[in-house]
Amino acid sequence: MKRVFFLLSAIAIVYCLTMVTSCSKDNEKDLTNTGTDTTGTGGGTTCDTVNMKYAANVQPIISANCYSCHGNGSASGGISLDTYAKVLTQVNNGNLIGTITHASGYPAMPQGGSKLSDCNINIIKDWIARGAQNN
Repeated sequence: MKRVFFLLSAIAIVYCLTMVTSCSKDNEKDLTNTGTDTTGTGGGTTCDTVNMKYAANVQPIISANCYSCHGNGSASGGISLDTYAKVLTQVNNGNLIGTITHASGYPAMPQGGSKLSDCNINIIKDWIARGAQNN
């Protein structure tokens, strides 16, 4: 009986320690919804994808995540994304969305890097859904 009591006590202590330490790195910013992130750069916890514009919202995402291989004169795989017209070509043939969403049949981009955040993908999708205008 003493062994059972000792075992249950040990389990209870481990459980309590786990619960206490599991929240030790949480802070108010992580636990609350504060702000609106309209750029996809992590400025808040909400992703605003209404009325996305190429110059203000989409191009900075492409520049930050794609230009090292597909911009500034580089055209890895024969694809350049350094102008609106070149980006639009990839939008129209479905490659842009296929690659950034890691869809089946498309190479996952950015290659060797992390998948774009859901917010960044949704910003690009909204821009495309609204006609992929050069605005």
